Amino acid sequence: MSVDPYREIVFDKDGDGPAGQAAELVALARRGVTDLVVFAHGWNNSPSGATRMYSEFFAPFPGLLAPGVEAGYAGVVWPSMMFTDEPVPDFRALVTTLPEKERTVVRLTELLALAPPEEAAFREFGALLRELAGVGEGVLAGGGVPDFLTADPREVCALFAAALEETAPEEAVLAGAAPEGTALAGAAPGAVSGDGPERLWKGGREALRQAAYYVMKRRAGQVGERGLGPLLAEVARGAPGLRVHLVGHSMGARLVAYALRGLPGAHRPVRSMTLLQGAFSHYAFAARLPHDLDRSGALRDMQLRVRGPVVACHSHHDTALGVLYPLASRAARDSASLAGPLGRLVARDPRWGAIGWDGVQGVPGAARRTLAAVLRDGVPASGCVSVDAAEAVRSHGDVRRPELARVVVSAARMGRR
Repeated sequence: MSVDPYREIVFDKDGDGPAGQAAELVALARRGVTDLVVFAHGWNNSPSGATRMYSEFFAPFPGLLAPGVEAGYAGVVWPSMMFTDEPVPDFRALVTTLPEKERTVVRLTELLALAPPEEAAFREFGALLRELAGVGEGVLAGGGVPDFLTADPREVCALFAAALEETAPEEAVLAGAAPEGTALAGAAPGAVSGDGPERLWKGGREALRQAAYYVMKRRAGQVGERGLGPLLAEVARGAPGLRVHLVGHSMGARLVAYALRGLPGAHRPVRSMTLLQGAFSHYAFAARLPHDLDRSGALRDMQLRVRGPVVACHSHHDTALGVLYPLASRAARDSASLAGPLGRLVARDPRWGAIGWDGVQGVPGAARRTLAAVLRDGVPASGCVSVDAAEAVRSHGDVRRPELARVVVSAARMGRR
């Protein structure tokens, strides 16, 4: 680890962790730590990979801190899955992340490999997807059951196949050139025309990826609300003067944001929150949704539980959030709508946007800054702030950047003047 003191905060899929984790963080405050930076990773298939990312991200911090600031660091390790940008999640990663679903994953993989044409095979595939996603096991933090998991499986496969074929050219437009290894760039060359089983099962691969995404989305919200939030409240009781700064990448941004829901109203230890390429709705903090004024965002007014700024770094180079996230969100709410033309509509329809694609939306007075302006003038002291980080962030996982470390330090008010 590049910094010291550093601690790891470990949670299982339900948000439970070993006893004594809060006490360890309280002990840091008693040793003189004034500010605790807590980072939550996104989809990642190994704790060691998360630790390496934390070490690289935290490395610039000691050289950025103002005199008198004694920083401590913590990395959240939770059972997630690497966001590989591949149409089918890696089999080994799925089994590692969902060991209780191993038999389900094995059979899903068999069906995708065999591509049987029978109607019964598609019905089995749909049932297995629901089993993988835990449909019927209770709705947790993260919303209801996506439409595509309850619709006709054969139709869903056809819709996803069409969606991938339609959005493949859009990815090239968004990125300037379709980057190697991305799901949509990889889908176009192998696209199969017509309505044969091979084409349908290509859509099935995307349906599996989306089901895995749904599991991780739900889990990130639960770990944040039931795990990290209560732990931070316990730390606040033991060390009321400790300033906590939350950082999250991708699904980890969702995790730290949902931690605010798990904080009792009497405790406000969080002094800043920085979301790096956040994989959740850009309307999450909105009191009213512009397209449905009777509804609010899932985290309405939660930004008020942060004493300082809530910073959302976003980049239009992040095609995973610009195309794949809207595709997932749209399918979750209205799978039938995928039958219509997608193209630019998927990436541009504001209903389905990610906060890591275009920043905070629907919150009056939210500030917008370029990365250059923030590095020059600093982050505003409070409120929601969207920072266009495209000049540094060129892809979804491109967050090990010293410029982003400087944004976190500025938001936390820990840096030199």
